[in-house]
Amino acid sequence: MKTIAIIGGGNMGGAVARALTQCSLVEKVKVSDVNEETLRNLQNFNNRIEVTTNNADNVKGADLVILAVKPWLVDTVVAGIKDALDYKKQVFMSIAACVPFEHLAAQLDKNGTLPSLFRMIPNTGIDVLQSVSSISAFTNTTQQQRDQIMAVFSELGKAFLVPENQLNAMMALSSCGIAYAFRYIRAAVEGGVEMGIYPQTAKQVVAQTLRGAIDLLETNDSHPEVEIDKVTTPGGTTIKGLNEMEANGFTNAVIKGLKASFIQ
Repeated sequence: MKTIAIIGGGNMGGAVARALTQCSLVEKVKVSDVNEETLRNLQNFNNRIEVTTNNADNVKGADLVILAVKPWLVDTVVAGIKDALDYKKQVFMSIAACVPFEHLAAQLDKNGTLPSLFRMIPNTGIDVLQSVSSISAFTNTTQQQRDQIMAVFSELGKAFLVPENQLNAMMALSSCGIAYAFRYIRAAVEGGVEMGIYPQTAKQVVAQTLRGAIDLLETNDSHPEVEIDKVTTPGGTTIKGLNEMEANGFTNAVIKGLKASFIQ
């Protein structure tokens, strides 16, 4: 997996490319995109990223090819690179949401042969090496390939190898979930401003509070409710705030939002 070619340099493809330049296991990152400004921006980030507008040229010589285009573009893009792919030497990964292995295999099939296939759902935290990368492996992959893929993406955050039928739930929880976390931050900042705190200070306070909460969960390997109990004294301000949030549907809203994002 030393040379990785990414097709599509948009928000997610570009974030993956930038992150991979900081991975100790990767020697070369190549990106193709129809938008030349997108490619220039990637090179401005790191001039070692090789760029081209030709997808077929981009995939040649790569150990891993990552398809990072919108789902409705998958068939067209795959048709344009299929002849350039070397199925004996290359691993193929799609990060196109909701495009299953069955469909990818049908598009990539060359006289009954397929490349080793993976699907991955990262989130935008990959840009700062804090992604949740949910990865599924097709039946034609080897243990060595799975280990290599997990090793690469574990350097870019946390990687989870899951069955394909769990990918959409993982996407709701992490890929969509990062937006829900930002919405909580926005709401907490607005609440802070209403109480008289300057917006920039409120944002820093909320962000640091979340960092502390995450570190407590991971360090103590505890359930969130255990940590909540530590700060909810009888008759105290915290329990009053929690009860008011629950009365306004906090937990129910979170669960319903996640389930609305879950495509079965």
